[in-house]
Amino acid sequence: MHIWVDADACPGPIKDILFRAAERLQIHMVLVANQMLRTPPSPWIRAVQVPGGFDVADNEIVARVSPGDLVITADIPLAAAVLEKGGHVLDPRGEPLTAGNIGERLSLRGFMDELRASGVNTGGPPPLSHADRQTFANALDHLLHEQNRLRSRR
Repeated sequence: MHIWVDADACPGPIKDILFRAAERLQIHMVLVANQMLRTPPSPWIRAVQVPGGFDVADNEIVARVSPGDLVITADIPLAAAVLEKGGHVLDPRGEPLTAGNIGERLSLRGFMDELRASGVNTGGPPPLSHADRQTFANALDHLLHEQNRLRSRR
């Protein structure tokens, strides 16, 4: 299992949680972004810089993800593509994106895009709270331990 991070928009506190988890569980983690990122010195953590442009980092993640890998992203179309390839998706607020909820999320995203195109100010997400960070850490821990349990049964 690899952890792939859509790192251009991933909040710093979430990256810190991921760094600690990758080290603790010795899981390979790759941050993908169109800018150079600093990562802690670790054999488990690395960053990949891709050229700037629309969906370049997303396309890189989709090209590299394998079934069973985990992707951290708030990007709904990227999440849908990862799910189609058999990966797992967790958003930076700790919500798992699954085959059961991705259709609804894609529809909501399309609706919000239509509102913005018509001039409605839809705002953005609220700032990441301490509770959001805790929810993410708990969801990540649960997902990684569940995957580890499934692997050990094989």
